[in-house]
Amino acid sequence: MKPRRVRSTFGCVNFHDQPPPSVEGPPRALRALGLIAMVTVVVSTFFTDPEPSFHGDGPLVIVAIAMLTSGLVLSYRRFEWFDGARVIGLSLVGIAALVFAAVQPASAGYAAVYFVMAIGGIRLSRDSAIVICGGTVGGLVLIQLLEHENPAVIAGLLFSVLPWFLIMRLIRRLAQRNRELEESRSAHAQSAALSERGRVARELHDVLAHSLSALALQLEGTRLLARDRGADPEVVEGLERAHHLAVSGLTEARQAISALRGDDLPALADLAGTFPGATLTVTGTPREPSSEARLALYRTAQEALTNVRRHSAADRVELKLAYEADGTTLTVQDHGAAAPVIGGRGYGLTGMRERAELLGGRLNAGPTDDGFRVELWLPLPRADRPADSGRGGPSSPLRS
Repeated sequence: MKPRRVRSTFGCVNFHDQPPPSVEGPPRALRALGLIAMVTVVVSTFFTDPEPSFHGDGPLVIVAIAMLTSGLVLSYRRFEWFDGARVIGLSLVGIAALVFAAVQPASAGYAAVYFVMAIGGIRLSRDSAIVICGGTVGGLVLIQLLEHENPAVIAGLLFSVLPWFLIMRLIRRLAQRNRELEESRSAHAQSAALSERGRVARELHDVLAHSLSALALQLEGTRLLARDRGADPEVVEGLERAHHLAVSGLTEARQAISALRGDDLPALADLAGTFPGATLTVTGTPREPSSEARLALYRTAQEALTNVRRHSAADRVELKLAYEADGTTLTVQDHGAAAPVIGGRGYGLTGMRERAELLGGRLNAGPTDDGFRVELWLPLPRADRPADSGRGGPSSPLRS
């Protein structure tokens, strides 16, 4: 299967295999009924002449029982044990049904054809279903003809078997159409969300960004005017700080607008590089996060590092990004400073916690023995939780 090439907005390329869409199986009650029926079929073959033995037709019965049970194990499971397991399993069940029909016609072994028709009809592709199901039914008809059975018996077999196949194909088609409708609704909802985010981004750009830009220019002009006219140095210094805050706010506003529009965010490694002594460690199998998750991870790391710079005497900061089976965890921990009171730290815990909760995650923060730690956990979206969730490239999408 050809991998899909995905460009991460954090500056690297990941490769994700795209598994074929799964087909929903028959209703649970129908599956339970089928399992009970097949257990009954297998049991009946042990007590019908010729019984399993090592003389006469007994060895053929033993072989057929082994093929039937192994075929049931391979094909009944919803997710295949390996590629082609269901085709092999149904082929074994079909052959076993033919053997029972030929050497043990009084048993219910030939009824395994119903299992082949039901599971093959709902699980196999059209070509595979035609070959395996058609071959099994054709073999049974041929055996009946060789045994000189009444044509009415053969017609009864066909009219009792074929509806199972057609019903299961109908269930398969309905499941596929339901999945297509769900994908269409999801695409429509995503389009509406992107449209709303674009509107919010335009509002931020037209109102907030323009206002901050004008404020920064005004403060810079006032600072230069105050310096030229010999104003008090403290006034000049205060104007410089105000100008710096306005410029920083403008930069963050532009980054927020870029995130809303789906533009690239700086890599976490680049963010860590702005703080002396900060290191970034990535564990687990990288995957492509959503735009909201990327923004939450970046903002949490940015806020934590900013507060370390402002409120801590730490000489070392560790950033750890862990990709786990059920989500992503970001930890920012500083070392080298006594743990202060949280209230005086200025970490902006409320904003970070609200951002995490909006995404269904959680944020924990508190002092450690030699510093302070902020831990953000974001869940993996339910739609992105395949059975094999650990497929991706060796590089992290949050690293450059």
